[in-house]
Amino acid sequence: MQIKIAPSILSSDFADLKNELKKLELAKADLVHIDVMDGNFVDNITIGAPVVSSLRKNSTLFFDVHLMVLHPEKHIEKFVQSGADNITVHAEATYHLDALISKIKSFGKKASVALNPATPVYMIENVLGIVDMVLVMTVNPGYGGQKFIPYTLKKIEMLANLREKEGLSFEIEVDGGINEETIVDCVNAGANVIVAGSYVFDSGDVSKSIEILRSKVQSLR
Repeated sequence: MQIKIAPSILSSDFADLKNELKKLELAKADLVHIDVMDGNFVDNITIGAPVVSSLRKNSTLFFDVHLMVLHPEKHIEKFVQSGADNITVHAEATYHLDALISKIKSFGKKASVALNPATPVYMIENVLGIVDMVLVMTVNPGYGGQKFIPYTLKKIEMLANLREKEGLSFEIEVDGGINEETIVDCVNAGANVIVAGSYVFDSGDVSKSIEILRSKVQSLR
C-alpha cells in the first residue's frame, strides 16, 4: 500500500490555520489529520464542526477527521456537512460500532475506527470487513508531543496479519510520537498512513519535515 503522510493540525498554529493548511498543500501532504476533542473522552478540547467547515472552504486536502468524543453518533451528520472526507470514531466511545460505521458510510464518506493503546485488536475484529481504515493510537490520546509507546507495534502487526489472512483492504494508520525513527518501525510493522504533528509543525520547516519522513520509508514498501 502507498505510504501516506498525514500531518496533524493539533500541533499547528491555531491562530493561523488557513495558512497552516496552505503549507501542507505546498508540501504535498497526502491528507490532513484533524483531531476533534470534547473534554470528556479526553481531557483536552480542540475544534468542532464549524471550524472544520471554515477550513474546508480554504483547502482541497483530504480531511481525515478523528473524533475523540463520547457518543460520536450525535456528531456524525455535523462533520459530514462540514466537509470531512473520512471520519474516525473510537471503539471505546460507542456501544454500537457497526451501526455507527454504517451510518458514516451511508453519507458517502470513508469510515474508520480507532483503538487506544490499551484496547486489544479483538474488540474490532468483527468490523474489519466494513471499515476503510484502522487507527492505532501509539500514544494515549488527548495531547500532542507525547512519547511513542513501543508495544503498540504488536497491534499494527496483528492488524496487518489479519488483513492478509482475511483478504481485506483496510488501511492502517498510526498516530502519536512519530519521528524519523518510529515511522520506520511503524511501516515495517504494517502501517501505511502516518500521522505526524509535533515533528512536522515544531520543526519550522513543514515541507522539509514531510520530505524527511517520506525519505525514511520510501524504500520499505
